[in-house]
Amino acid sequence: MSERLPPEVELLIEERAAARAERDFGTADTLRERIRAMGWEVVDLPDGSSARPSLPEAVGEAAYARPEDLESLLDEPASVAASIHVLAEQHGKDLERFLRGLAAHPPTAEWELVVVANAPTFGIAQLLHGVSLPVAPTVLASAERLGWADARNLGLRRSRGEVTVLVDTSVEPIGDFVTPLLAAFDDASVGIAGAWGVTSATGRAFEDAPPGEVDAIEGYCLAVRRDVLRAAGLFDHRFRFYRNADLDFSFQARAAGWRAVAVADLPLRRHEHRGYAALPPAERDRLSKRNFYRFLKHWGDRRDLLLHPEP
Repeated sequence: MSERLPPEVELLIEERAAARAERDFGTADTLRERIRAMGWEVVDLPDGSSARPSLPEAVGEAAYARPEDLESLLDEPASVAASIHVLAEQHGKDLERFLRGLAAHPPTAEWELVVVANAPTFGIAQLLHGVSLPVAPTVLASAERLGWADARNLGLRRSRGEVTVLVDTSVEPIGDFVTPLLAAFDDASVGIAGAWGVTSATGRAFEDAPPGEVDAIEGYCLAVRRDVLRAAGLFDHRFRFYRNADLDFSFQARAAGWRAVAVADLPLRRHEHRGYAALPPAERDRLSKRNFYRFLKHWGDRRDLLLHPEP
């Protein structure tokens, strides 16, 4: 983190690290809340923990990005068919692979590229300059490393597309995947669509689903209608890690009356998700479970949202 932490925050972070080492997660959570009350959000990284300034509820007062990048465009009419939204954080080679695939197989519909430069560990301008994209990307820069949902929401607020396609850089385009994805939204009841969907009989365990209507769309490639963002809202900012945020967002859209559809045979190749693989197993499991408990808190009693609930 680039901003100097107050000594009292550093002390609480050290106390929290000791509690986590003792697997005293209750104390660790209490310390996280104390840090948050002081205006800081804990950020857990593979080599330790730090903190960034909390994002205020009033977007216009935030100082983590340029004021012009924080103003939402979602109430304005769409001006392109699709916004493609990616994050630039770590693993620049993965982003470059995605962009080269996109440049080789661009959508036939009018589109834009929105890149959230989430305090990346590599030179984003140099990387973008080295890829011959058919459209000039919109780059939204964050001065501090944001949590996953905050970073995604920053890009969503600035999207100009009728549909916004969130893509993870572990995915490589090997053809025009956007045009067939947009076709799913010809059905006015479809609010979200993507390459991979999941289903559940209980809401406690999810498994891969065949193409068609599903309970949720996985976030590796998740497209959302602009009207859904207006009506159902953005990602819950408390999802600082990506795992299971897609479940929560999918149920949020479906609770507002929209359908979720997995589209067959999109020309995408999946590679190792290095944001997951780079974390120690115990840490990624802890973060994943924490997010799943948050999902259950929101939707655990909404069996009516399951397509095929068990008796």
